[in-house]
Amino acid sequence: MQFHSDNAASVHPRVWAAMQAADAADMGYDGDALSAQLDAAMSALFGVPCAALWVATGTAANCLALSAMVRPEGGVVCHREAHIEVDEGGAPGFYLHGAKLMLAEGDHAKIDPAGIAALIDPIRNDVHQVQPHAVSVTQASEYGCVYRPVELAALSAFCTEHGLGLHVDGARFANAVAFLGCAPREACHGADALSFGFVKNGAMNAEAIVFFDPGKADRIRYLRKRAGHLQSKGRFLAAQILAMLEADLWLENARRANASAAHLAARVPDRLLHPVEANELFVHLTASEKESLRAQGFGFHDWGEDAARIVTAWDSRERDVVALGNSLAAL
Repeated sequence: MQFHSDNAASVHPRVWAAMQAADAADMGYDGDALSAQLDAAMSALFGVPCAALWVATGTAANCLALSAMVRPEGGVVCHREAHIEVDEGGAPGFYLHGAKLMLAEGDHAKIDPAGIAALIDPIRNDVHQVQPHAVSVTQASEYGCVYRPVELAALSAFCTEHGLGLHVDGARFANAVAFLGCAPREACHGADALSFGFVKNGAMNAEAIVFFDPGKADRIRYLRKRAGHLQSKGRFLAAQILAMLEADLWLENARRANASAAHLAARVPDRLLHPVEANELFVHLTASEKESLRAQGFGFHDWGEDAARIVTAWDSRERDVVALGNSLAAL
């Protein structure tokens, strides 16, 4: 009964079927018929003209998207707990040729204009200090908390005022949209680029970089090749993304994962370290309580000495979720 990470979730049967259907000769790289459909599919989903590129990993999606708005001598403002800072092995510095990550503070791994201003206002406008070029936020955040459209609107306005690009790391973007119940574009309001995650939500190895100014994608097509992410059989990645978008499978899967997390949260409200708004729970557990749960067959991540992270997924079995909820409540 594993609740370690949605990265390990199974591939949805409709995605497998789409990949099988794509197993026919076509143009290589991104010249195939399926890849050619991505721009229109994302434009229809978001209601604005989009350019969409597939890549195989969220790290590549984040770093290539940021490459569109950050020069090597610049910086990216992000939360201190942001995935690009904590969990990408220095990839942003590698892909951005030395650009600096500038770390802001904020509750629940979210940042706001006041927090960004506190970080960048003291920076002198001269060649001796790194100048910010972009802001990156994670939707839902690393602690499973969701930016509301009004928060994103404020961030977008701040970025426009200060000449900064706005990137959304959407590894769990589907879970955020499912929680908000809003149009997808509202959940990334004002963003220049979105890393749209599918792997955690039912795909095998396909993520999308979505540019809301299609012209900004042109350079990234070259950088994707240079970075080794232009796969020769890209039609299989495109097939996964299109299958996830068809009939809103991406949203259906996210709702299932969120519902499982909400069930668990309701069983242990006094143990929660952060609001549960997507498919992650951070709960207070002592060492002996963790040992007790693991002895019952439950898998999860330690999150410091007296805390744990529990992640539900689209394919979390109801009986496992109920069992874990009962065991948590009984501690």
